[in-house]
Amino acid sequence: MNTNQNFSDSLNKLEWPSIYPFKFIVPIAQLDEVLIHFQLQETTIRLSKNGNYASVSATPFLLNPEKVFEVYNQVSQIKGLISL
Repeated sequence: MNTNQNFSDSLNKLEWPSIYPFKFIVPIAQLDEVLIHFQLQETTIRLSKNGNYASVSATPFLLNPEKVFEVYNQVSQIKGLISL
């Protein structure tokens, strides 16, 4: 079984709709590109020691597992982003 299938299976075991936690590391220059995906959501931002990167944690309320994949697909286009 591939990684996406395993992830999909684990998401399908959760109750939906649900709050789903996301965490990313992103270069400061691309921070706004991440935040646009979590408008009006609870979001925590922590800057790296040298201020070059930010850790972004968000906990949006999502209707189904497909929405989780939508968010990951959208943010995967952001240069330098690391999904945790």
